[in-house]
Amino acid sequence: MSRPILYHCADARSLRCLWAAEEVGLDVDLRVLPFPPRALAPEYKEVNPLKTVPGWVEGDMLLTESAAICERIAAGTELEVRPGEAGYWPYRNWLHRSDATLTFPLAIMIRYTRVEPRDRRLAQAVEDYKAFFGGRARSIEAALADGREWLCAGRFTIADVCVGFAGYLATRIDAGDELGQATQAWLERCMARPAFQRAQQRQARVS
Repeated sequence: MSRPILYHCADARSLRCLWAAEEVGLDVDLRVLPFPPRALAPEYKEVNPLKTVPGWVEGDMLLTESAAICERIAAGTELEVRPGEAGYWPYRNWLHRSDATLTFPLAIMIRYTRVEPRDRRLAQAVEDYKAFFGGRARSIEAALADGREWLCAGRFTIADVCVGFAGYLATRIDAGDELGQATQAWLERCMARPAFQRAQQRQARVS
């Protein structure tokens, strides 16, 4: 059976998927695209009509949402919290929050600092969405305030991968100062994991 294909841009949402694959030892065919692919890799439309990354191709199946791809990768492993386990619903909530609530405002910041032409960049939007992110990132701090090591279920799970990417991205675009002390310590634990470091190294080699 052929390997799953992961279409990826360095440090984009698709890093969640590459990191998750490294955590479980899943060999993927990594194909790194220039960012933003909709403008710089028009041929990618034939794979993913949305022209966004990630694009996960496995047989006849295409997945395009990073948290969903991470769930697929985690299925049947210790990274998954299964129905009936303590923390299952908080786990699912973190998976949805990771992108819809936490990564979204960071994407707006990226758009108006790096993607738009200089004459269309909006400093006020960047500041507003940085504050928006900071307010929502307090939910991570609250979850870790009791001294827990990971977000849910008493162990490292795919929720830490999905939310961890949002924290990592914040540090890459000058929003890391919005993260609380417990969140910063948790993020350091995430980024110290060998799988995260391998994912970073692998994307750099292919890039």
